[in-house]
Amino acid sequence: MKAITLIEPTETNPKAQLNLAEVPTPELQDGEVLVKVHAAGVNRADLLQSQGNYPVPPGASEFLGLECAGVIEDPGTTGRSKGEKVACLLAGGGYAEYVAVPEGQLMPIPEGYSMVEAASIVEVACTVWSNIGMLAGLKKGQTFLIHGGAGGIGTFAIQMGKALGATVAVTAGSAEKLATCKELGADILINYREEDFAEVLKNKVDVILDIIGAKYLNQNLTALAKDGHMVTIGLQGGRKGELNLGLMLNKRLNISATALRSRDLADKANIVAQTIEHIWPMLADGRITHQIDRTLPLSEAGQALDLLEDSAVTGKIVLEVR
Repeated sequence: MKAITLIEPTETNPKAQLNLAEVPTPELQDGEVLVKVHAAGVNRADLLQSQGNYPVPPGASEFLGLECAGVIEDPGTTGRSKGEKVACLLAGGGYAEYVAVPEGQLMPIPEGYSMVEAASIVEVACTVWSNIGMLAGLKKGQTFLIHGGAGGIGTFAIQMGKALGATVAVTAGSAEKLATCKELGADILINYREEDFAEVLKNKVDVILDIIGAKYLNQNLTALAKDGHMVTIGLQGGRKGELNLGLMLNKRLNISATALRSRDLADKANIVAQTIEHIWPMLADGRITHQIDRTLPLSEAGQALDLLEDSAVTGKIVLEVR
């Protein structure tokens, strides 16, 4: 099969090189199916992996790609049917013509969605629901702050927050991106280049979805209301920060930090099942819509990652494989 291979960065060549090359087709393990990939979603984790900053979990495919949509080519030992259309949550391997997928990470194509549209929604849906729905338990009437509101995670989280009845606040770096957030339902729009979100939202936020990390740590604590919960899923602003435990005690705050890719198969299967139960109906009736910025052929995966790195994307990029 063909897949995007990665020549990792070195001191003399600091930028990773992505190439479309012939590689062996995956061999199935017990409980896996072989999926013929039609489209693969592009995520910031792929960019981090290409930069040498996101190690592949043990046993996972070395190729990039954490979500895809396609057709089952070989059901293996699972009892699934050849030709079944599926969306897939992956630990890797989506940037390829074929990928091996554990049965518990298969999802039906959302009602009314194309393969390309389905490939754009899997990773964000599982990430946002597992963290904000399952872990933080966002409820109607609460205030929900999303950093990076115009990105793939952010555009999905805005819609899910509104569907759950929350007041949604977002940060973004331009008027254009904030306008997109407003169109999706965001109630409070903060340009982080011009305003301090912690002052705007001081003691008002119940749940924060944080992709920044250390840089926003103390501002997030200031913004949180009593019994507030911050969930960190990204470290774009650094890994280490000084934590004010006294403020946490006074406000009875909760801080969680999670990653989806490294979870075990049973945990991922549970997240996938709950995401299908709670989110797929919202996709079917339009409460949440896919937000695809553009599609590119698989051979242009390098360009897709460059666009992510330059923050030149609103929503998601999808690679078309077939």
